[in-house]
Amino acid sequence: MNRKTLVLPAVVGLLAPALAACGGSDSGSGSGNAIVVGTTDRFTATKDAPAPFDPAYSYDVGTWNILRQTVQTLMIQPKGEGDPVPEAAKSCGFTDSGNERYACKLRDGLKFANGDAITAEDVKFSIDRARAIKADSGVFALLSTIDTVETQGDDEVIFHLKTADATFPFKLSTPVAGIVNPDDYDKGKLRDGFAVDGSGPYTLKTETDGDAVTKAVFTKNPDYQGTLDVKNDTVEMVSYEDADEMGTALDKGDIDVMTRTMTPEQIKKLSDTSGEKKEDLVELAGLEIRYLAFNTTAPTVKTKAVRQAMAQLIDRSELVSAVYGTQAEPLYSLVPASITGHSNSFFNTYGDPDPAKAKALLKAADVSTPVKLTLNYTTDHYGAATKQEFEQLQKQLNAGGLFDVTIKGTPWETFVPAERKGEYEVYGMGWFPDFPDADNFLAPFLDKDNFLKSPYANGEIIDDLIPQSRRVADRLTAAKSLTEIQDIVAKDVPVIPLWQGKQYVASSDDITGTAYVLNSSATLQLWELSRGVSG
Repeated sequence: MNRKTLVLPAVVGLLAPALAACGGSDSGSGSGNAIVVGTTDRFTATKDAPAPFDPAYSYDVGTWNILRQTVQTLMIQPKGEGDPVPEAAKSCGFTDSGNERYACKLRDGLKFANGDAITAEDVKFSIDRARAIKADSGVFALLSTIDTVETQGDDEVIFHLKTADATFPFKLSTPVAGIVNPDDYDKGKLRDGFAVDGSGPYTLKTETDGDAVTKAVFTKNPDYQGTLDVKNDTVEMVSYEDADEMGTALDKGDIDVMTRTMTPEQIKKLSDTSGEKKEDLVELAGLEIRYLAFNTTAPTVKTKAVRQAMAQLIDRSELVSAVYGTQAEPLYSLVPASITGHSNSFFNTYGDPDPAKAKALLKAADVSTPVKLTLNYTTDHYGAATKQEFEQLQKQLNAGGLFDVTIKGTPWETFVPAERKGEYEVYGMGWFPDFPDADNFLAPFLDKDNFLKSPYANGEIIDDLIPQSRRVADRLTAAKSLTEIQDIVAKDVPVIPLWQGKQYVASSDDITGTAYVLNSSATLQLWELSRGVSG
């Protein structure tokens, strides 16, 4: 058939960063009737991160995409746009006018995959466990508004919150709130390795090479009770070293579906509608953002004027045009343009790139030029174009002589521990939201226990504006507080937002469901895939 490109309308969907493996292309669609999905995400267990698949630790889009297939949550994001709906629960809701008491009733007949019945005590155990372990990934902060968890009987869970939190139902749809069996997970420590046991739509088995997963096999869970319609029996996810190797596997028929992360060149080639092609390309709305983050205590960038001067110099339009073309768009806030509460705060503060204004900022702060610093990026986590992106940033910052920037790439498994230890002065990161609300593009970076381990702390944001924004369910009403937060970020520059991206899925033409296999924040929904009839 003619290879077609399907462009879906923008939808608001669900987070943050991925992991990697050496791939094997020798286990393709010949494995029975399994649908084989390729990815460049890496799944590794290291000394610094020995428990990548534990819900109390996992906090990146790659590992969350493993957990969403296998571990059930009380709430779940619907297929399209909208608020979360009950999943392991049959009903959930606030029971007070102040949004501080949230109660859920469990579905009848819930079981873990090993046959054990799920009770309210298991839910309480799972959520209290994540809160108590406080893993250094920072994922526990999603549950920070919980004061206590109470059970009533075997089927009711009641959350008493410290403060009003209209976003709480969204948080209960994230893997950190996943229900795990106390027989398999220790209350006080993480579960090392790659085993996952839950009550989700699939069970999981992994194949490994050393400390890396090379293939994850998802098998339909016959005891699953929930809202999802599982359209296949088995899905195999194969990890590849890079996008080119993954693309070759799709061409050869070793895989049926190619997901994150494709190169801009691959996407452009697959978008060409001329000629006979056997692959389909789906373009989906995305809430992925990229940004520069600062260790604001590092000597080179401790002075706010240095960070402000960088914000004044970076030309987002030129960066996007040179590297990503139509696959991304400039971003002037941590909050994407499609999310309620977005404000173009960085553009409002700095306007177009202006070397003269940047020079004046540095001069007024008595900063000697050129300012020497290193931009750090990860080589194997956000796609092959990351190096080119940082080369463009280096070129822009060095052009006027105000900065002397070098760039340094590091593999993800080394990059993350170094970033958390504060070893980088400036570093590039990406974010896929945990849930589609402006709060989740702000609080994880700016609140207490932020996942970046950033030393930047603004009392007004933490003590007043974030709590204010969470008090109302109508997010338009929260826009004033959200805008104030974004304006403070533009002035203090603990981060510099760069761009917002789209996402793409390629597949062989006999695969259906690819329009729904990723939601707008790269949440993988493998249950949507099935085999159709080749055209």
